[in-house]
Amino acid sequence: MTPPRRRIAVLFGGRSAEHEVSVVSARSVMDALDPERFEAVPIGIDRDGGWHLLAEPPALVPGSGVLPHVEDGSGTSVELDTTGDAALVAPDGSREPVDVVFPILHGPFGEDGTMQGMLELAGIAYVGAGVLASAIGMDKAIQKVVLAAAGLPVVDYLVVHERDWQDDPESVEADAEHLGYPLFAKPSALGSSVGITKVKEAAGLAAALEEAFRHGRKAVLERSVEGAREIECGVLGNDDPVASVAGEIQPQGEFYDYDAKYLDDRTRLVIPAELPEGILEEVQRQAVAAFRAIDAEGMARVDFFFREPDELVVNEVNTIPGFTQVSMYPKLWEASGLPYADLVDRLVELAIERLERESKRPGR
Repeated sequence: MTPPRRRIAVLFGGRSAEHEVSVVSARSVMDALDPERFEAVPIGIDRDGGWHLLAEPPALVPGSGVLPHVEDGSGTSVELDTTGDAALVAPDGSREPVDVVFPILHGPFGEDGTMQGMLELAGIAYVGAGVLASAIGMDKAIQKVVLAAAGLPVVDYLVVHERDWQDDPESVEADAEHLGYPLFAKPSALGSSVGITKVKEAAGLAAALEEAFRHGRKAVLERSVEGAREIECGVLGNDDPVASVAGEIQPQGEFYDYDAKYLDDRTRLVIPAELPEGILEEVQRQAVAAFRAIDAEGMARVDFFFREPDELVVNEVNTIPGFTQVSMYPKLWEASGLPYADLVDRLVELAIERLERESKRPGR
């Protein structure tokens, strides 16, 4: 007897600055879901946080240079039933039952544990890391503390709170001078290189921090690892995570910024990365160790800086990596023998496996 198709709610869009990237990823995920096994339910979240049941994600217009977004009123408004009934409810009371949620949401209110907490309350299986790992994965400052405590090498950094910068900029400037230039100024809790500035000298620090503070009250200054190669590795699994082959990012600009990631087709992805003997194994070991350190599940992409001959440091862990057909995470797994469609299937299975495991605990 053929098992019934599972209904997969694909969440995309959202309130963060990474809204458009999420929309592009969602279309790729929906295209990869086996229609004989899964029924995709596309849910677009507009910039104000409204949920809309759509026929499909908005499409990318080739050559436009503009990424798609979810508009208010573009579909039937729905809300998540948080009573544990695993359904989406429309204003007229009609219900859309779902079996698994696949959150392709980047940045705050999607990747930072808030969405994961709501799905936990609703008792719905969902793809990816849980509340704690999502929160740690989103906050670069906290993540570095956790990774360092696990014995993993991290880039030299400094955390700057907006209030401290406003009250005593001279002290922050002195600390930054001690860290050394060039350095990168980043929002502590954002991704896709949004709000990041490479600061080559002290005169550029103020503007860079002001840009970072546009996105949150906490910024991170990181020493630039000059001459380093950008290496990435995928991790997949729950209790027994495994690592993919490694890939290398070769941006044509000064660093891998937002345009290089999503709009500039000159960026090269080299998969597998050409690494000296023994470095691949160390990348994979550290990737799994970082995944475990933040208590991740499902998926993550771990980013590294590598400088010849053997300097390797963890840059960050991304718990919801980009998921377009040309994104690094699925391409890493394809090169490791797991095609895109099979990767999506495996992530859904891991989500169900986790819910079944946790539902057996008292009080769940």
